[in-house]
Amino acid sequence: MTTRYNTAPAAPQRALRSPIDGLIEAIAARFGSKSREVERFLKFAIVGFVGAMVDFGTVIVLQATILPPTSASGERLTVNVALATTIAFLAAVISNFIWNRFWTYPDSRSRSMRRQLAQFTLISFIGWFGRTLWISAAYHTLGMWLMPILLPVIHLLRPAYVPSIAADDKLGTLAAQFIGIIVVMFWNFFANRLWTYNDVDKHATK
Repeated sequence: MTTRYNTAPAAPQRALRSPIDGLIEAIAARFGSKSREVERFLKFAIVGFVGAMVDFGTVIVLQATILPPTSASGERLTVNVALATTIAFLAAVISNFIWNRFWTYPDSRSRSMRRQLAQFTLISFIGWFGRTLWISAAYHTLGMWLMPILLPVIHLLRPAYVPSIAADDKLGTLAAQFIGIIVVMFWNFFANRLWTYNDVDKHATK
């Protein structure tokens, strides 16, 4: 009696399709031989934008509820700022990994999801660490600098608005976070492309 082993190659994972895939592919096609990489970058950027919305939304909710950036007496609570942005970061990482796994890089399949999640999380952690240091150091200064600039616009919408230390710090947190998100997006894309998803060239579908 002989035992037969199935040696057929694993079937490729089916890519998720979205309503904007056609537009992305049309834009990427203009770049010739680089079209596949451009398509991946555009998808990665869109996923990053969705993750940024998760990131910003989580920070706004947390700072408005259980993790205010300042105390009732006006004391700056830097630990709360770091904690709120960290929770928001983790929520965004989970969102980004799922979408990148099944939409941006569906042709990356030589590694298990567990291994890719570990690699993706490590790269994201490095980005988070640098981003958190930046936000914690810059949010108060940015808030104090931006509030006088934006105050005339705010008064057009809310004439009776009176700025406060808490408002400065919330504004500064969002501004510092925005800058951090842009820088970390490029770090995440290139680091993940070269490490987490470097097997896509072996399974090119285009």
